[in-house]
Amino acid sequence: MTALFTSVQSILTIVVIIALGYILRQKKWFDDNFAGTISKLLMQVALPASIFTSVLKRLTLDKLVSLSSGLVYGFGGVILGYIVAFILVAVLKVRPGRRGTFINMFVNANTIFIGLPLNMALFGDKAMAYFLMYYVVNTVSTWTLGAFLMSWDDTTKTQGTGEKSSFNWKKLLPPPLLGFLVALVFMFLPFDVMKVSWLSFAINALDYVGSLVTPLSLVYIGIILADAGLSSIRFDRDTVVALIGRFAVAPALITLLIVGGMKMGFSIPSLEAQTLIVQASAPGLAVLPILADNGHGDVEYATNVVTTSTVLFAVVVPIIMVLVQNI
Repeated sequence: MTALFTSVQSILTIVVIIALGYILRQKKWFDDNFAGTISKLLMQVALPASIFTSVLKRLTLDKLVSLSSGLVYGFGGVILGYIVAFILVAVLKVRPGRRGTFINMFVNANTIFIGLPLNMALFGDKAMAYFLMYYVVNTVSTWTLGAFLMSWDDTTKTQGTGEKSSFNWKKLLPPPLLGFLVALVFMFLPFDVMKVSWLSFAINALDYVGSLVTPLSLVYIGIILADAGLSSIRFDRDTVVALIGRFAVAPALITLLIVGGMKMGFSIPSLEAQTLIVQASAPGLAVLPILADNGHGDVEYATNVVTTSTVLFAVVVPIIMVLVQNI
């Protein structure tokens, strides 16, 4: 019951903020350019700041080394997830504009805004180290291949504009990934940057700016829903398969790796296994519509899968918890 209550509470909070964005857009508080402004602010400023401070607060080099098994299983599940998703994109002939979102739904989860509070409620502080390992995997995956796929899946390249498409090297290093890489560099310093008193003003500023990510991402989803209309929420083939990938394929893949590793003698604590599986089952990233907008993709589809996966998560959590009890 605790898992169900926690998941429902988390989701209701998210739904309220999405509804706020929806209502205010309907009341014309936001003009037509406001969503694009939010998108630029999040991608280029708020997300890099959030990732930078999160990494330095929650990770150390010693933790990364001592819990390397979680990284191995996490990256193994991510790699398999990408392979399955790419195959399905080809088999199902997912149209341009949706492919990046479709693949990201199979692989990358909303670990911080939903996964973290849920993990704390289910397992407590004793599982925090295991959560951090999945957080690293998810962050690296999201802001390397995940973000690149969203920018690569550009519908303007397939509309016969006559423009010659060229590879943009800047897409390999989006601002959020730069925030993560800079944080890793700071982790190698012989002192803890977060505890340097004369830098506290800068850290506080980054904290405040980073805290904009969750509410503004959800307000953005509400704006997109208002523009598209609630009737845009539908369970078409691409949405259903993406949801199956998020809630069934992703946790199944990492479970198979963990069980296989245990049979080969590479055992890990039960709590670690349960944490990794639960995190792999979290909803789609709240920033997917932002990424789709930046990559000229299908923003309505991205909004649809994020919204539906967030709502359905309340049903998925109790099922996952029952299934992982014996691992």
